[in-house]
Amino acid sequence: MKTVRFLVASLTLCFFSTQIVSGQDSSVNWPQEIKIPSGVIVIYQPQPDELVGTTLSGRSAISVELESLDAPVFGAIWFEATLQTDRTDRTATITKVSVTDMRFPGQDEEKEKQLREILEREFPQTGLVISLDELIASLEREDMRVEAAGKIDTTPPEIIFSQEPAILILIDGEPHLVEEEGTQVKRVVNTAFSILQDPVADAFYLYADVDAWYTSSGLLGDWTLTKAIPQAISALAPEKNPETEADSLEDEAGEPGPAPKIIVRTEPAELIVTEGKPEFQPIVGTDLLYVSNSETDILMDIDDQIYYILLSGRWYESVSLSGPWTYVPGEKVPDDFAKIPDDSDMATVLYAVPESEAAKAAVMDAQIPQTAAIDRSKASLDVEYDGQPKFEPIETTTMTYAVNTATPVIQVGNTYYACDNAVWFVASQPTGAWVVATAVPDVVYTIPVDSPVYNVTYVKVYKVEPEVVYVGYTSGYTNTYIYNNTVVYGTGYYYPGWYGHYYYPRPATYGFHVRYNPYSGWSFGFSYSNGPFRFTIGGGGWYRGGWWGPAHYHGYRHGYRHGYRRGAAAGYRAGYRAGQRNNNLYKQPRNAARTVPQARPTTNRATTAQGAQRANNVYADKNGNVHRKTDQGWQSRSGDSWQNKPATTQPTQRATTSSSQRDNSSYSSRATTQSSSSYSRSSQATTSNLNQSYQSRQSGAQRTQSYNRSAGGGGARRSGGGRR
Repeated sequence: MKTVRFLVASLTLCFFSTQIVSGQDSSVNWPQEIKIPSGVIVIYQPQPDELVGTTLSGRSAISVELESLDAPVFGAIWFEATLQTDRTDRTATITKVSVTDMRFPGQDEEKEKQLREILEREFPQTGLVISLDELIASLEREDMRVEAAGKIDTTPPEIIFSQEPAILILIDGEPHLVEEEGTQVKRVVNTAFSILQDPVADAFYLYADVDAWYTSSGLLGDWTLTKAIPQAISALAPEKNPETEADSLEDEAGEPGPAPKIIVRTEPAELIVTEGKPEFQPIVGTDLLYVSNSETDILMDIDDQIYYILLSGRWYESVSLSGPWTYVPGEKVPDDFAKIPDDSDMATVLYAVPESEAAKAAVMDAQIPQTAAIDRSKASLDVEYDGQPKFEPIETTTMTYAVNTATPVIQVGNTYYACDNAVWFVASQPTGAWVVATAVPDVVYTIPVDSPVYNVTYVKVYKVEPEVVYVGYTSGYTNTYIYNNTVVYGTGYYYPGWYGHYYYPRPATYGFHVRYNPYSGWSFGFSYSNGPFRFTIGGGGWYRGGWWGPAHYHGYRHGYRHGYRRGAAAGYRAGYRAGQRNNNLYKQPRNAARTVPQARPTTNRATTAQGAQRANNVYADKNGNVHRKTDQGWQSRSGDSWQNKPATTQPTQRATTSSSQRDNSSYSSRATTQSSSSYSRSSQATTSNLNQSYQSRQSGAQRTQSYNRSAGGGGARRSGGGRR
């Protein structure tokens, strides 16, 4: 019994003490092993089963190799834990872990009971840091809680084609001009660009960069470069941001190009630019062509001679590049879209092709919450209104929301709820005093998708403790939604901003050349910008917060090349650079004083090492049977040997811990059901689901390796990358 106690205690220390240092390799080498005086314990890569909110449950195959035994004893353990995530590091930390069950097939019931009791008594609470990409790939898709926006608008914006360099300047509705204090100069406040008017010269000026200004007699007229800039105008140029300036300079390559044409619109639009006439290149292994001299994803199906473009994750088709364009669901695009090779220049569109591995991973990623622990005593909020608070109804509900503030404030009865940087606050008055909310009424989550405050429905309170509230947000809060089994950016609805003394914009879907990267999410750019013409977004207008909604997206400077750079390598480089910017809202300065640092595994524990020359090919099915993948196919453990086919026996009933022994009451009822129904929620092991588990593990490892190569500066170059 003493030997058994030591084995199980060592096992739990091994399984949940693996660490990853932030900024280094985000993968964990599996299997892990721990040496003990009487042998070795081997832990194979955990297999997450289900994620509900921040509660993660899963299992892992193990083996115990004792000197006194002729063969290893294989088994499985089941665990339940709280998940904390960090998209900046792309890591997930499993904390507050409890082992809910274990099974060693072939061992008697009494020995399993003894092992379970020891495991629960000696199990440590701090957790395991794993790769977020491997977690996403390992989750069983059918067990995920699909959080989808059912009424996304797919109406195309105005789509403008240009065969010469051009920039799209969006103004949010009719231009609003406000006089700058102490001057006669007026600024167009309802735009992200710096547009100023000199009443004396009766001219408008658009800031492009240092010593680069455009001028026009009318906002919707023709714009030309000018060197004659009035002092009153040049004094109001936006300040540079060193971080985004570095990104802009790094992106520049090739020879300088001509000054871009300025196109101004006051309604949603997208500008698609080709460098001269469209140049088509074949996609190997398909009957598709793509336009190689454009930053926009433009494809053509040779068979039916139809063009397809991808805008904010939505496919649009037309028989002509000049339109008209019609939305087409991802599942109805040509079958060849799914055949685009991973190393193709156009592999970047696969996230928008349903059932592709890229699309599945993006959908999974969109459902993983970014979490944090909020200090109830330190978190505070001041809501700024443009005048007295003004509320308007949220259609189809009994709620109202504040229209003259950048902070979403929702009135529910006589109570007010504010969502600031993914943290909920509550007050009895619209002006406060605000305190961290310990609960949010269910009615808030019925806010319809066509409301400008819809995104707050993706922020939740998960758990409350006397000093801490655990909160989290999924990607809908930052404008990423699941629609038709893929992710799209924005709801597609046009939400006019508030204009009074201040201007407050609402989330926008189109106009900023939004493209998806698997590591950093969405990026924003222009259809064309080069050399000194690095237009500043976010430098114009009088507004608070970010142009695209949550403060996650602030202004930036960016320039594309004269000569386009496509392909996997370029995508990984861009993804890494973007990933270095903080895309975890809970780590941004506004939340710095609110959050409690994430729990990390302690360092004064037994250490583990990668299993020397061991293949990471052993899996536990949901019934506790153990299998391994070989070159000859699947084998199952039976007694002391491997058999050349998966186990087909009925599930063995597994005892579970009682509800009084668990912290998580929601799991208690589930565990009781499992006990009475022989673990009914687990399916019988089959070759099909074993192959799925194998593919998930392989895919997760590949994604992690790709990200680590890009982070290391190597760029993850693959054949086919770059312009052809």
